[in-house]
Amino acid sequence: MSEIRAILTDIEGTTSSIDFVKDVLFPYARQHLPAFVETHADDPEVQHWLHEAAKEAGWVEASRGEVIDLLIRWIDEDRKATPLKALQGMIWREGYEAKAYLSHMYPDVAARLKTWHDQGLKLYVYSSGSVPAQKLMFGFSEAGDLTPLFSGYFDTQTGHKRETVSYQRIAEEIGLPPAQVLFLSDIKEELDAARAAGMRTTQLVRPPQPIVDAGHPAVTDFHAVVA
Repeated sequence: MSEIRAILTDIEGTTSSIDFVKDVLFPYARQHLPAFVETHADDPEVQHWLHEAAKEAGWVEASRGEVIDLLIRWIDEDRKATPLKALQGMIWREGYEAKAYLSHMYPDVAARLKTWHDQGLKLYVYSSGSVPAQKLMFGFSEAGDLTPLFSGYFDTQTGHKRETVSYQRIAEEIGLPPAQVLFLSDIKEELDAARAAGMRTTQLVRPPQPIVDAGHPAVTDFHAVVA
């Protein structure tokens, strides 16, 4: 069996509570999105993602108000749309910088990440949230700034998390054979896709969720992960 040289981790349900994203970040973005878009309407990056949102909806033309309504609906649907994730990340940055919240981290995460980093393992993140949003999650966490521990970040611009090709692309970009990469997630279908790409896998089952055989090694915290 190949030696693990890199760890690729999911965020929601793995390093951080789904409730933090669902009950804190999503409502904050929903509340502030209309004003953010209006006050940043001349920002080229905001314009780009508004255009991409309309394009993804199949619209040739749309008013700013219509795109805002579309984005709000996508938030309510928890749609994994790259334009939405990008704009949410920009809004969340303002929230973090205003000290409106700190991101939740399970208590076992920071210490274990530091141990792996000190052991020479390369650490990466792969989440449906945008790369900027991922950096905010780890940069403004309850455990402090964890971003120096990571060597890279991946989001849905690499590919969807339940598609094998996404993990093949990540392994190629990391520059390691897939068998030397361990992927951590709470979602069976993501783990299935990573394993099909040749990666090693471990499922995080955070209490009070019961451990159910999903065909992958399952643990309740990072201390039990074998890397």
